[in-house]
Amino acid sequence: MKTTSIRAMFMLGIFTFLFLGSEYLYVDMIAMTAGGNKTVIVQNYALGMSALGFFLYPLFHRFLGVLAQKIGMILMTLISAVCLVLILIHPSYTVTLGTGMLLFLVWGVLGGAVHYLFIRLVENEDCLARMVGISYALGILFQFVNNNLIHSDMVQMMILVFCSLILFGLVLWAEKNTQAQNEDAQKSDAVREDIDSGEKWQKILPGILLALLVALMACIFSTLDNAITMRHVEGMDIGQWPRLFLALSGLIAGILFDIRKRKHMNMLMYYIMMLSVICVVVLKAGGPFILGLVVFYLSSGFFVVFFTTSFMAYARRMDIPELWAGMGRTMNNISAVVLTHCSVALLTSENNVTAIILVLVLFVAISVILIAYTVRISALDEAESEEQKQCITGAATPEEALQIMAERFSLTEREVEVLDKLVNTEESIQEIADALFLSRRTCQRRISSIYEKVGVKSRMGLYQFYIEKILR
Repeated sequence: MKTTSIRAMFMLGIFTFLFLGSEYLYVDMIAMTAGGNKTVIVQNYALGMSALGFFLYPLFHRFLGVLAQKIGMILMTLISAVCLVLILIHPSYTVTLGTGMLLFLVWGVLGGAVHYLFIRLVENEDCLARMVGISYALGILFQFVNNNLIHSDMVQMMILVFCSLILFGLVLWAEKNTQAQNEDAQKSDAVREDIDSGEKWQKILPGILLALLVALMACIFSTLDNAITMRHVEGMDIGQWPRLFLALSGLIAGILFDIRKRKHMNMLMYYIMMLSVICVVVLKAGGPFILGLVVFYLSSGFFVVFFTTSFMAYARRMDIPELWAGMGRTMNNISAVVLTHCSVALLTSENNVTAIILVLVLFVAISVILIAYTVRISALDEAESEEQKQCITGAATPEEALQIMAERFSLTEREVEVLDKLVNTEESIQEIADALFLSRRTCQRRISSIYEKVGVKSRMGLYQFYIEKILR
């Protein structure tokens, strides 16, 4: 496993720790001045602010220059530190509420960056679910250690601040790394102009279905989460040890989902969803609370790895990967805030029969959308596979394609060597430079010259142009 992949997993793990740790601290402080139901509602509002941050990140990334992005990251670092301190002090309900909203807005922007940069740093897509599972488990373990070995709220808060500094540093490093490879730019206009509206819709439709699927699934998991939060606020000491099941389920999910290149991931998630629905029904029928607790912690890891992996894999094929990479977390949080009142009403309702019927109707809707999504994503995979085969068996061999590119765009001999590495390997800039006995700076200049001559803005755009215009 490459160093960049390890750093990517560590980056996603720290973000998971910061998000969950901040949420835990925020809920504890809010609970001191609010009741159980109100605390649950305020908690979900904070998740809604983080969803807004996820949507803001593509604008932040695309329309701000490199210097402006760095300044923005520094400002967000300072804002997050101040917000964590104010939440710990909680001078009043209003101040705690406002600083919590601002903090989770920052976490949303940062989360969008982390998820997008993750798919840029991780090259081996066959191990994507395992990497996500490891990252999630790391985040859970960090939080477990912080909440069990550190018994001072002040020290816990300081650790959160320290980790936020580390994370912002990792994000800046990742931004620099991906910018050096020119992999974070939009696809070239030369490639986009050949994609008609029908083809675009065929690519976007699976994403829409997946977003709706995650939102509906989140309703079930949010209901279980709210039930646990309400018991915690009401004085029931759940403890931290059950959270280890989250780390374990995340690891198991990553291993199982990656079997046969995630061919059975959707079906496995459906079985987990079925188990969670049964659990909600049992709870409303007067079943033991411990059952809900165990099922929630065992199944939530599967859900997080599922929506994170699905959208990361989907983002790789989209024109705006910054938007889609973190869409799983976004839809999960949106569902939490939009349906928070319904979830609380469901938990506190005395009409158990109606509540059970609503849960079963929701499960049927999830089943229908999952089938539709599976069909659409399979069709998209087959279309792309067929297109790739056509490109490979096209009129030009790779050697002929390089010669065509050289003649058409007046590429030098050294530029052709660099071009060969860019389109026929997954080597990084440094690896290409080493293989061709060039300095990194010289290699980067040759790459920039190739992009300028061909009329593309990124390595992705160059590759698309190469296989669609030359090999075909």
